Amino acid sequence: MTKNFFTSDHHFGHRAIMEYESRPFADTEQMNESMIAAWNEAVGQEDRVFHLGDFSFLNKEETSRILSRLNGYKTLILGNHDRGRSRSWWLEAGFQEVSENGIIFKEFFLLTHEPLYMNRHMPYVNVHGHIHGQKYEGNNHFNVCVEHWNYKPVSFETIMDVLTSREAQMGNRSSLSES
Repeated sequence: MTKNFFTSDHHFGHRAIMEYESRPFADTEQMNESMIAAWNEAVGQEDRVFHLGDFSFLNKEETSRILSRLNGYKTLILGNHDRGRSRSWWLEAGFQEVSENGIIFKEFFLLTHEPLYMNRHMPYVNVHGHIHGQKYEGNNHFNVCVEHWNYKPVSFETIMDVLTSREAQMGNRSSLSES
């Protein structure tokens, strides 16, 4: 059975991100290899991964090599660091789909790179990246940056479990369980 996964902000090849986010790697090679292994540990060949932006700082050939090693059908939503390259660049590098805008998933989840303003009356959950180790609390935001998930993509089932738990803790009664 195909599973859906979500992740963001790998920053493959980006040395400075290790310092900015206190990533526990000695160098970019170790960071890249660890994140590839973590991805493939979580994601099977038949699974689908939505990457919510800021994938790689490497050239097309090196980015393509990484993508070819990653399991799953890969969709990229362009992040702020991805936008210097065209949609076709990312497709040629190895993503199966590339979106310049957000994607609505299962009619209830807004997939975006940057978190969107969501007031408590909006009926959506914004699954996002961009803010790395920071976190928005509540049922309207879900941060899938690698720093929060041990550098692995997070499954849709895990997202639903966390949101349902938050809902119970906050005493809210929304329609999460119906999604």
